[in-house]
Amino acid sequence: MLETVAPETVGLSSARLQRVSGWLEEQVASERLAGCSVVVGRRGKLAFAEAVGLADQNLQRPFELDTVARVYSMSKAVTTVAAMMLYEQGLFQLDDPVAAYLPEFASTPVWRGGTAGLDDVEKQQTPMTIRHLMTHTSGLTYGFMHTNVVDKAYRQAQIEFPGTAASLADLVKTVAAQPLICQPGSAWNYSVSTDVLGRLVEVWSGLALDEFFAQHIFEPLAMVDTGFHVKSENHERFAALYGPLFGGDMSSVASTTKSDTATQRGGLKLTEGATDSRFLEPAKLFSGGGGLVGTIGDYARFCQMLLNRGALDGQRVLGRKTVEYMRLNQLPDNKDMAAMGQPVWSETSYDGIGFGLGFAVVLDPVKAHIITSVGEHHWGGAASTFFWLDQEEELFTVFFTQLMPSSTYPIRRELRTRVYQALVD
Repeated sequence: MLETVAPETVGLSSARLQRVSGWLEEQVASERLAGCSVVVGRRGKLAFAEAVGLADQNLQRPFELDTVARVYSMSKAVTTVAAMMLYEQGLFQLDDPVAAYLPEFASTPVWRGGTAGLDDVEKQQTPMTIRHLMTHTSGLTYGFMHTNVVDKAYRQAQIEFPGTAASLADLVKTVAAQPLICQPGSAWNYSVSTDVLGRLVEVWSGLALDEFFAQHIFEPLAMVDTGFHVKSENHERFAALYGPLFGGDMSSVASTTKSDTATQRGGLKLTEGATDSRFLEPAKLFSGGGGLVGTIGDYARFCQMLLNRGALDGQRVLGRKTVEYMRLNQLPDNKDMAAMGQPVWSETSYDGIGFGLGFAVVLDPVKAHIITSVGEHHWGGAASTFFWLDQEEELFTVFFTQLMPSSTYPIRRELRTRVYQALVD
């Protein structure tokens, strides 16, 4: 965990931060969440760190700051950092075709869309590039979207990350055998792109993805509890996974980009226990898109490294200019995500939001309907974890809980408001 200081020493109000504390308590008391935690860092220090509720209701295990949780898609930022470390070594260029390193993608066709069947396809007009993977403009998709025939093909082929395939290489080959949902670069679509990027990290580095992360990111940053499975000594700190009692499963997330606040969810139901999870055993397939577990303190260290432009406690992971470049909107003509096709579910809203390398980037806070800074960048995970980084304010926030899906309640927007109102300097 980073050093904790009095909020006033870094320009935050202790009194106003009590609104964050009260909000956390409300999430548990209202049965929105079983347990949750928040850390707020500013100017290199932690100004707020608090956990409430239970990590496991059956075992009456408290949710603590050292609780180990599934971060799911917050793995994507870590994988993109790994890839950019190899970019700095000159192992690839962002506009290189993916097929130059994964030949199975050379002949991947593109579905024509609309009411066309899965066999109504055309060739790629421009090849899928590494940048396309990093920005989710590759034409890949997720099977749980339930929006078109390509999504259905993913489900039929059992393309799931983390999945049951023998290896990451095997499952990526299965991905390449399915048509793309659009021409590469033409639309933004949340997808398995970062899992394919994770496979590329293995190809470029010669290491399995878990080994690369451990040696080059987790060890230098002292992220001691983060990995692709829960270490045996941490099993008693692992949280259970919950869902709303009624509605709100992953099969319906693509129906809207907004949280459903009108529906009465009616409490919680256990989705995956803390003692019978696949994350308790070493992984066979390393999902760079959603396979990591860890603590909020570990992820805070990762965020501080990014705010520091690539370094933490004397350990440099990325160059300063590389991190600054990753924060820039990479979508063509500086478009926001709303202008890049029909919005489908993801870990952010679309209006006024662009996409950098590995995370969303705020282009217009007014259009996005959130109080934040231009350039703030963020992402989250399917179990409602979330982080954002605000370079202008020298601030980051990480939120941990275990509620799937993340679209169940507007908790991210609610938390942002309470954190920013505590700024006094």
